[in-house]
Amino acid sequence: MMTVADNKFLADLLAGCTLADRGDVLGKLRARAVERVGALTVPTTRDEDWRFTDLAPLTHLSYQPARVATALTAADIAPFALADAPARLVFVDGIYAPQLSTPASGAVVLSSLTAALPAQAAAIEKELGRLAVFESNAFTALNTAFVNDGALVLLPRGAAASQPLHLLFVATQKEVASYPRCLVVAAPGSSATLIEDYVSLTEDAYLTNAVGEFALADDARISHVRVQRESTAGFHIGHTAVSIARGSRYHGINIGFGARLSRHNVDVVQTAEGGECELGGLALVDGNRLADTHTSIDHTMPHGVSRQQHKCIVGGSGRAVFNGRIVVRKGAQLTNSAQSSRNLLLSDRARVDTKPQLEIFADDVKCAHGATVGQLDADEVFYLKSRGLSDAMARSLLTYAFGAEILRDIPVASLRQRLEQAVLAQTEGA
Repeated sequence: MMTVADNKFLADLLAGCTLADRGDVLGKLRARAVERVGALTVPTTRDEDWRFTDLAPLTHLSYQPARVATALTAADIAPFALADAPARLVFVDGIYAPQLSTPASGAVVLSSLTAALPAQAAAIEKELGRLAVFESNAFTALNTAFVNDGALVLLPRGAAASQPLHLLFVATQKEVASYPRCLVVAAPGSSATLIEDYVSLTEDAYLTNAVGEFALADDARISHVRVQRESTAGFHIGHTAVSIARGSRYHGINIGFGARLSRHNVDVVQTAEGGECELGGLALVDGNRLADTHTSIDHTMPHGVSRQQHKCIVGGSGRAVFNGRIVVRKGAQLTNSAQSSRNLLLSDRARVDTKPQLEIFADDVKCAHGATVGQLDADEVFYLKSRGLSDAMARSLLTYAFGAEILRDIPVASLRQRLEQAVLAQTEGA
């Protein structure tokens, strides 16, 4: 049921949308999304997919998009720069910052959507908004209504990015709503490593509503690391939509350390035989914060392979939610899929709600899933203490080791090391 509060929150957000009447590719898409937002409502705990996540703290505040980006310098973003990923796009409060960005080498297109539009209109029109369906998702529709200076990555046929590509989204202003958009189109036989990085230079409340679309053609290879390390007072809503074709492989790692409340939806569809998907995830929350991850891997064709491991580390009065759905369609014979949800509670007040789902409509498949929720093993703590470690250090070391299993798969050394340090810092505090 639509409420007055739902209407006002969406209407207030949409009030900042001023470019929906543009006549180009982006303008037409935005106009459709604006119309759709008017028919949607903010999800509530009465909705099955949101029953553990109350958005009331978000809807009680007011947000508008930034009109002018904060003038940052290279020194301001130096803590987030990655030496082994020099090619980057930087967005400040959702606004493209060309003075802080560095183009990619070779044939790879790394550009803002607006800058690339004249030359890449056909590719943008074909793919933008195709995978991240917004007809039934209010936040994806809102993001699409504001799509403008998004990030575009185009990999031509057979092209291989020589170094990782870094998309850096920086929040700087209080009570600002930003709508980052990423479009990655990988032509047949192409490959790249991509870092999608959300950071903050403010400790105030704000809203990041992000959408990413990844279209992989035959035999394409994409390694995607998505890092959410926003302000602990901020709100983060994310949607990643992936299409994998014949023989293509998508490896996604999702790391969530920040935000007062975060929700990330990952939707992967295998559209041809032999597509492969591997998902890894780590959420680390404490205090009264909440991290919610919903994933869906949809095998629609035979010979698909998917692997998923998601972990949550929850301390204080924090809460984590994981819902992992694997669907094997009737014609998707010989699918091989496995899913694991492992969760660690660091206090008696911490809570995890985990729900792995298998929906199998084919009869010749190999599928498995499992979930565990528990605390640190007392024997392991005792063993480390017997070797001279304090109780706090023993617990910190075991907690770090629990999360490091996900972090070690990050293919960018400098990013992996920084995230490991962040985990150590948070576990020591816990």
